[in-house]
Amino acid sequence: MKKVRGYIFSRPFLDERAPQHVQNIIIRDFCKKNSYHYLLSASEYRMGKSYSILEAMISNSQNIDGIVVYSLLMLPEKQTQRTKMLNKFIRKKKFFCFAVEDITVKNSKDIKTINDLWKIKKALKIAYQGK
Repeated sequence: MKKVRGYIFSRPFLDERAPQHVQNIIIRDFCKKNSYHYLLSASEYRMGKSYSILEAMISNSQNIDGIVVYSLLMLPEKQTQRTKMLNKFIRKKKFFCFAVEDITVKNSKDIKTINDLWKIKKALKIAYQGK
């Protein structure tokens, strides 16, 4: 059984927010559905655009097979930063899962899909704000 650690936020992400206990419920359910051994979630610092906890999880990932993030919208908004993080982890033969979207990232093709979804989300946000 693959071991995964959860990753959650206490701050809003791209104009969305979910309480931490709800994020953990969704991640736990996702892990159960996919037969992953769920290790407790790490919670990111609340300040600004901090990704210190996620970066530490990626760097110190020898005891896990993957990270389950509540939503892909919790990744950095900057595509270069997001892509760099995802690539660093998959080069280690690890995977990212995004529970809300039910997406798993294992290779560079999957990263392209994540970046495309981000572009769509940002375009919708701009379109909505224009009305």
